[in-house]
Amino acid sequence: MSYLDLPISKIHELLVNDKITYQDLIKEALEKAHKYQPTLNLFETIIDNPSFNGLDKSNPLFGIPYVLKDNFSTKGILTTGSSNILKDYVPVYDATVVEKLRNSGAILVGKTALDELALGGTGTNGHNGPVHNPYNLDRQSGGSSGGSVVAVSSGIVPFAIGSDTGDSTRKPAAFNGVVGFKPTWGLISRYGLFPFATSLDHVGIFTRNVLDCAYVFENLAGYDSKDMSSANTIKTQYSKNLDNSLKGKKIGIIKEINDSMSNSLVKDNMSGVISLIKNQGCEVKEFNVDERLLRAILPVYLVISCSEATSNDACLDGIRYGIREEGETYIKSIINTRTKGFSELVKRRFVIGSYCLKAENQEKLFIRAQKVRRLIVDTFNKIFEECDCVIFPASGDVAPLIKGASDDEKLSSKYLIGENHLAIANFGGFPSITIPSGFINEMPIGINITGKCFDDQKVLDIASGIENTLGLKDLVKEVK
Repeated sequence: MSYLDLPISKIHELLVNDKITYQDLIKEALEKAHKYQPTLNLFETIIDNPSFNGLDKSNPLFGIPYVLKDNFSTKGILTTGSSNILKDYVPVYDATVVEKLRNSGAILVGKTALDELALGGTGTNGHNGPVHNPYNLDRQSGGSSGGSVVAVSSGIVPFAIGSDTGDSTRKPAAFNGVVGFKPTWGLISRYGLFPFATSLDHVGIFTRNVLDCAYVFENLAGYDSKDMSSANTIKTQYSKNLDNSLKGKKIGIIKEINDSMSNSLVKDNMSGVISLIKNQGCEVKEFNVDERLLRAILPVYLVISCSEATSNDACLDGIRYGIREEGETYIKSIINTRTKGFSELVKRRFVIGSYCLKAENQEKLFIRAQKVRRLIVDTFNKIFEECDCVIFPASGDVAPLIKGASDDEKLSSKYLIGENHLAIANFGGFPSITIPSGFINEMPIGINITGKCFDDQKVLDIASGIENTLGLKDLVKEVK
């Protein structure tokens, strides 16, 4: 077995006892990265001579290689956002998460591909083409954090950093058989993360078990004066406080979300999980949510996210950032630059956002979407008054095929609810984690656990308890 297939705790034990060196781990990670890149297409940049700042051997992340989604700023390292408009951009500063991981002793070995500027959910829309799922190369990785999740699921690194604006960490985790976590909004600094939709964006973490996720989270969490949305909370040792017991935990399930799953085997898997956790002493209560609110998740998400993206990415004009196309005037130069620099999907998102932000449309579109968002968040906050968390299937089916996907049912509840419900956690800033829960036709599926704001420890506890009950952790899919 590869050293990098092991949990972080085991790798750390080998390192501190001088059974292996961090150079061994770097060598192994880079060999895998170069070997798998032609098949999986998961990297924007492989860092062949990574820097190491390991001072504290007691830190579990000491000497551990990791990869970073290519929408985080890295000083002196190409940072493209998987977009042609930024194909040559090299930042002059590091994101806060990069600084914190360097100080922890973790070693950055690559920048990973994503849907362009994170404005997608398939892993197929980056400027270098689709990222492939290691379980089936014809299937999507999921997105937008496709490269990061595949680096973990294929065993290149034990953990990776992504971002999550609608479900971009948690759904890919389900598609690739790993853990994907986004904490409460504000607990991890977003300074240096390219903004997509500021009120929805979260830093995301990929690992192969919940304890490893806690290690990474506690190294990243903390107040940052450079991020105006950063929460000033007490530092928590999430890994040491991790409680696997499910006895007495109150779990909520949402009938309308469960009913919306498109694959009956996903529903069966969810039922099996509920039966098992009941046997562990969990109290499970079913809740009903107005289906009109749930069907509104996708349109609300599109209006808000596209509007905020249109504003945030206005700087990508060829004048301040990015490639520059010539034009008779600077206005025509900007038009030519953005026309050539963005994909069709991204341009459509910007058109939607611009339309929603027009003065005559703001009240009936943007402001109305914000009001519906508040109704959805209030509904779930009331549910959290009666339970510790809610559990959903992470997706209605296994990872879709890269080619041949149909849009025929995208107005049905099975799509509007079953493939978009994870955005509820972004609307409310709730902590939310996906863990593996089984396989369908040799493809992984997952369940999602979401709790109320700042109950991150409880969400991790419940996820760890369910993980132990299911016995599905430390999964690695070797690519041949």
